[in-house]
Amino acid sequence: MIDAFDHPLLDEVGRLARRAGEAILEVYRRDFDVELKDDRSPLTAADLAAQQVIAAGLAALDPALPLVSEEASQASWSERATWARHWLVDPLDGTREFVKRNGEFTVNIALIEHHEPVLGVVLAPVTGDLYAAARGRGAWWQAQAGGDWERISARALAQPAIVAGSRSHGGAQEDTLRQLVGEDYTLQPLGSSLKFCLLARGGADVYLRRGPTSEWDTAAAQCVLEEAGGAVLDLAGRPLRYDRGESLLNPEFIAVGDAGLDWPAKLRAAGLP
Repeated sequence: MIDAFDHPLLDEVGRLARRAGEAILEVYRRDFDVELKDDRSPLTAADLAAQQVIAAGLAALDPALPLVSEEASQASWSERATWARHWLVDPLDGTREFVKRNGEFTVNIALIEHHEPVLGVVLAPVTGDLYAAARGRGAWWQAQAGGDWERISARALAQPAIVAGSRSHGGAQEDTLRQLVGEDYTLQPLGSSLKFCLLARGGADVYLRRGPTSEWDTAAAQCVLEEAGGAVLDLAGRPLRYDRGESLLNPEFIAVGDAGLDWPAKLRAAGLP
């Protein structure tokens, strides 16, 4: 246990995530309306309140650094293609879980450099769990505001394995998972980017995502998982990368706790992609 980690920017971003979490909880504790965006995903006042807090806070940290966020208009690809660094934010990841009031939603803030997440913060506002990581500095967990920081690590692939699964986006992929991790795996449903954090803390082994996600859904938690010793790979076995083109959608991917295994070979043997 330590009192803090020596990374002023990471500490500031963690504090900012907690302020956004407070804004979210103000809405969560009362009645709220739910709108549907063009893609039929839900939007609440909490998404917008957190967006305002984060956008203002990041601008105060570095006014020149661009921001890509789910709840903001996006710069064109011709502009984004010139960026070496930018913030990548989901102010409320797991709005469906927020609407269900099950607590399984997060605030995600990442710093992208040359297509890679080099800093990531993930906050679960309801529990107070804050996960934070920076390239070369390890992955850390803080149970509550002002509490001690504990370094976290992913684990070697367990037998039987625990598979983290989406709470709201399930899929019929049992045969694929058996080929990847063995016959007797246990499924642990969990919302939002908390699945990555469960892997990073050594509480699960694999999260296989088939179907669409956006870059802001994964970047912060990917940094946490990678610094904890895990990996996030596309289904060809390559590390998941960001700002690859005009689309902000990710390819399908697998997040793993045990990065030392030959996952590209496992993916090929399972018939993926």
